[in-house]
Amino acid sequence: NAIEDFVSLIKGFQIDIEKKDAYTAASEIAKRSGLMKDLYEDKTVEGLNRYENVQELLNAVKEFVDDPEKEDKSLGSFLQEVALLTGVDNDKDEDNDKVTLMTIHMAKGLEFKNVYIVGMEEDLFPSQMMLSSRADLEEERRLFYVAITRAETKLFLTYALSRYRFGRLKNCEPSRFIDEIDPNYIKVNERAKVTESVNTAGYAKSFVSGMKKTTASQVVKSKSNYKPPADFQPSDTSGLEKGMKVEHPKFGYGMVEAIDESGANRKAKVNFDDFGEKTLLLSFAKLKIHPN
Repeated sequence: NAIEDFVSLIKGFQIDIEKKDAYTAASEIAKRSGLMKDLYEDKTVEGLNRYENVQELLNAVKEFVDDPEKEDKSLGSFLQEVALLTGVDNDKDEDNDKVTLMTIHMAKGLEFKNVYIVGMEEDLFPSQMMLSSRADLEEERRLFYVAITRAETKLFLTYALSRYRFGRLKNCEPSRFIDEIDPNYIKVNERAKVTESVNTAGYAKSFVSGMKKTTASQVVKSKSNYKPPADFQPSDTSGLEKGMKVEHPKFGYGMVEAIDESGANRKAKVNFDDFGEKTLLLSFAKLKIHPN
């Protein structure tokens, strides 16, 4: 019976691959195979890393499917593209003018002249799954210290304003670890959203000596008494302007401080009463406009 169930499962996956796009098929395989459930229930550091790795793979598949230049959005096409990319990575040449990509755990004991730490965002580093306890958060902070001390000359800390998480495009906030750095040791590039340390030796020493101990109140995210009404209906935001009062189903009430028309995605910077400033993609954000 177990073998028959397994065969039926695989045949079902084959049908999904033929009829569905890469992301839908990959998500179904990850869910119905039990892989995501097993990894999610493993609360060790290694288990959390594996779970987030699979989520990152699904995010990459989602970006592939959402790319308007991709005509073939099948899982087979995605795997072919990945195989081409990894083929370049495996090229055994003598050219040292390249970037070494690795996890922080793999970088322990190594040093490089220039180090880039990417993904410095809340819920990513520190991981959302490590915010439930003080000990887990301190472990993330120690891991961050390992990362910053790999740099011999220059250290770059970068974060995305938005990224795909769990198959959905979400706005991002800079990691709390960036706020814990003495501003005298960093230079911020606002245009490129890149934070570059100007003195890695002094910076690392300062980070350790001035490290903030996170209190329980810091671990718990901002709370609000706001609850969206049952009849909440988002407004047409094509005419949204600075100074308008808006309502969001999660963040509550706020005031529009700026509208960014640059690029393909129109954004609004909103100062919410309970959550502070948030930058929202208007194509995704559900905002209800209220008369001032």
